[in-house]
Amino acid sequence: MNRILKAGLLLFFTFYFSVFAFAQCSICTKTAEQLGEGPAKGLNSGIVYLMITPLALIAFIGYRWWRSERSVD
Repeated sequence: MNRILKAGLLLFFTFYFSVFAFAQCSICTKTAEQLGEGPAKGLNSGIVYLMITPLALIAFIGYRWWRSERSVD
């Protein structure tokens, strides 16, 4: 139960603070500043959206690997 609580808190704080993160590189930021506020937010949202798929795949593979290793013991 203690592990589940710690993992849940870690997950919560990770997602909570990731809302305030900006995923733009310096070149994208300069380009987005020239376009204005709306396109800059859209560009940042698109970068974050594209980042989710590889991270979700890594998490899924890691979970399956952990589960299979745990069942071997």
